[in-house]
Amino acid sequence: MVPCATVSPPSQSRVIAVASNKGGVGKTTVATNLAIALRALREELPILLVTLDDQSLVERMFRIGGAPREARTLKHAFAQRSFDGCAELGEFGVEFVAAARELEAIKVRAAEPLMLKRMLEASARGGVVILDTKSDLEALTRSALAACDLAILPVADRASLDEAERAFALLAEHGGRAARGRVLFTLVDRRTKLDAEGRDLHERLAELVEQRGWPRFASVLSRSPRVEALNSGTQRPRSILHEARGTLAQRQLRELAEEVAKLLGLGEGPSALEERAAPREPASPRTASPAPAPSFATDLRSALFRGLRGR
Repeated sequence: MVPCATVSPPSQSRVIAVASNKGGVGKTTVATNLAIALRALREELPILLVTLDDQSLVERMFRIGGAPREARTLKHAFAQRSFDGCAELGEFGVEFVAAARELEAIKVRAAEPLMLKRMLEASARGGVVILDTKSDLEALTRSALAACDLAILPVADRASLDEAERAFALLAEHGGRAARGRVLFTLVDRRTKLDAEGRDLHERLAELVEQRGWPRFASVLSRSPRVEALNSGTQRPRSILHEARGTLAQRQLRELAEEVAKLLGLGEGPSALEERAAPREPASPRTASPAPAPSFATDLRSALFRGLRGR
């Protein structure tokens, strides 16, 4: 297994990019619902969701009331080279930056590969920033991959798996490390059998990921009619965490949020990425061992119940 990269210092934002060159793999579903789940996990943690697409789904899901008279969008953020003053506080306590309807001028600015990274550093927000990208590997997506501490690469089929290879290559550019990327299986239907031995699509994709030596999330997000209804049943897409209680989809989302939190060090102690980057010093024999900290699963369950009672 390829080791993971080190994340940003605690005073800076942890940046997550959700990216794939293939459409229909659940990128925006992952980005939006992960933002809500991480906010439930750590209620005091600022969460900023930035859509690098030109679609309005994020505003429809998170905006409270109508659009402000002078709403500031991604276009304004790139014009001032900072996200300061461009975020709206939305539903579930998640902040978001509204999409720009015209991306061409922004792509010109984003052609400088580290532009987005510098914008995030200039904002000095802390917390977590989630970058929801367009289904391409053009300037804005490349800039997101250059800026992120963790790239979530959704894979739903063989085509999206092959496209993930290009994303891993981009992560290695500009002094970065490909190991910042992790494959997340999304919308994979285990009923799809590939051969006479009965191997399913999930098993085959897992074999290919292992052969290529790519990190992969233990969590998955399965195809779910319930999630499709939440995304498309009304004008406002709805939250898996709050509207799919007791379902497999909600449990899988909780597991993914827990895994991301551990990787990025959002609980107490060093992140899993930092632990892999630096060897742990041996404990002194004269020092008593501290009591074990509550597990991430325990913390997450408690936070989720608090969030659900508040709705």
